[in-house]
Amino acid sequence: MNQATLVFGGARSGKSAHAERLAAAAAKPVVYIATAAIGDDEMAARIALHREQRQQSYAHWQTVEETLALGAAILQHSTPDNVVLVDCLTVWLSNLLFCGDQQYPEIGRITPPAQFVSERASLLQALAHAPGAIVLVSNEVGMGIVPQGAISRWFVDEAGRLNQAVAALCTHVDFVAAGLPLHLKGAPC
Repeated sequence: MNQATLVFGGARSGKSAHAERLAAAAAKPVVYIATAAIGDDEMAARIALHREQRQQSYAHWQTVEETLALGAAILQHSTPDNVVLVDCLTVWLSNLLFCGDQQYPEIGRITPPAQFVSERASLLQALAHAPGAIVLVSNEVGMGIVPQGAISRWFVDEAGRLNQAVAALCTHVDFVAAGLPLHLKGAPC
């Protein structure tokens, strides 16, 4: 099994900064896979800010922007001599959910796009077979109240299932709250 680390936590918990420190500490070239897609002006501003911050702090890192084919991107860029940092899985999950023109009911069963099933499987396969170190960032969205609306509940459920599946494949798992990592699996990185 390769060395993979899952870093997860709530919004603004410090999970991305922790993941970046882990990747930098490996003292290897880093390929940063950003999953965010521009959907509105606010997200465009966030992406621009993240690009600028990475350029200032980690100008020597290679950045790849991949919104859907994450498994393929990991396999393409992972080598024994580098670290792949993915930020973040829940944004990617949202991209998959809304990649089609599908409308979702407020009440009732949610049927995700076919691409959701294939890309999720591709990601898990990539994690099991990538030759290099991987650090993955994800949100913990299931610790609050149960959200209203079928699509919101589905998203929380799927994010939880994805985090469980990824954690099972990882050698290290850290939960971050208030900027402090709690090591849940494996030796502290």
